[in-house]
Formats: sequence, C-alpha cells, structure tokens
Amino acid sequence: MANDREQLAEHLKFFGELGVTGFRKDAVWASRAESAQPTAHGPQPNAQTLEPESLAAIREDIGECVRCKLCSLGRKQIVFGVGNPNADLMFVGEAPGRDEDIQGIPFVGRAGQKLTQIIEAIGLKREEVYIANVIKCRPPENRNPEPDEVEQCEPFLFRQVDTIKPKVIVALGTFAAKSLLKSNDSISRLRGRVYDYRGAKLVPTFHPAFLLRNPSCRREVWEDMKKVRALLNGETVA
Repeated sequence: MANDREQLAEHLKFFGELGVTGFRKDAVWASRAESAQPTAHGPQPNAQTLEPESLAAIREDIGECVRCKLCSLGRKQIVFGVGNPNADLMFVGEAPGRDEDIQGIPFVGRAGQKLTQIIEAIGLKREEVYIANVIKCRPPENRNPEPDEVEQCEPFLFRQVDTIKPKVIVALGTFAAKSLLKSNDSISRLRGRVYDYRGAKLVPTFHPAFLLRNPSCRREVWEDMKKVRALLNGETVA
C-alpha cells in the first residue's frame, strides 16, 4: 500500500510539472478518455482528429470558480462571454462591472451601450460579434484586477479565443491591451497599430467607459475601428 501511495505521489508530481491542475471523475469525461486509448487492431489516436473545444465546455470547466480570491470578495456570478461563437470579430474588456455582475452578461451598462454603438458604426450588429473580459468576476469596487487574479483567469480567455478563432480582436482599454500584449505601455501608446495575436489581428483602442468621460477621443476610436473594418474585409492595414 505504501508503494502504491508513493507511485501515486510521483504521478501527481509529474502531471503537475506538465501544468495539469486537476482531475475530473465524471463518467462522460472518463469514457472520453477511455475511447481515446489505442487498441491492438485499430488506428493510433491522432490529436488532429479530436473535435475543437466548445465554449460550453470551457464554461463548464470554469464552474463556480474558486481559483482566486475574487470568489470571496462579493462577486454574484461568473460573467463568461456573449455573442456569436463563430464571430470574425471579438471584443475583450477588463472585467465585469456592477451591471454585468448582476445580469451575467459583459458590457450591459452605459459602457455597453456605447460599445453597441461602436459595433453598429462599422456595419455590424452586437449579436454578430463575441464579447468577453480578461477577468470573469467583478473585482470589488471595480478596482483593476490583480496579477494573481489575471494568472488564474486569462487561460480561459485564451481558450475562448482559440475556440472562436476570430479574424480580429479589439482590446478595449489599457488593462485589456496590456494584459493581452504583455506590455507596460499605456493605451495611448499601444493604440493606432495592429498586432498579431493567437492567429488573429489585435487592435487596441480606448475603453467605452473612458470614451463616455472623454468624448474628445471619439476620433481616435473611429480611426481604430476603420482599421478593424478594413481587416475584416481582408484589406492590408499598416
């Protein structure tokens, strides 16, 4: 029995080094794993034959998340994302606010109304794009997310991006742009350019909430969104 425990401990250590942070014991998951095992007479499994991950599977994996301290700091619910799962255009904000925390949908307050106007200005409807945040839970008093919170939450955003496979991602505001690009530059320095990001083109711009407070920046946002429209149309943008 002692040897069994030692072997189990070694296996867990090995999986931890691979980045595996947990195991699932439900029957569906177990049967899926068993079906992937090679057989003596059948073909060997190939990673390319696996079906793409679904947004529903990512949301299920998040569960009622307790991975960081935000779970105990007043959040009402997970705010996962909303929109077209096959969208060519994806918007990424910072974190849910009060209205989003109540409704469970990103960008539903005044900033959300402004975002809808921005989307419609380039000839699209809100339901045609996908909208998510770096952080899925509301930080207390709408403070900026902290590094440990980002570390736990951003892998789910990466999986959303990889599942949706948008052509263009718009990073809304300083925090989203800095988080995605791993940069310490301000949004004023980051915007105005196009970046390669996880198979998409990333365009940073001002957050709609900032735009409500600083309407004089509308011209800059419009210039950014014209780049977005051109990229969606397959045009080359410097």
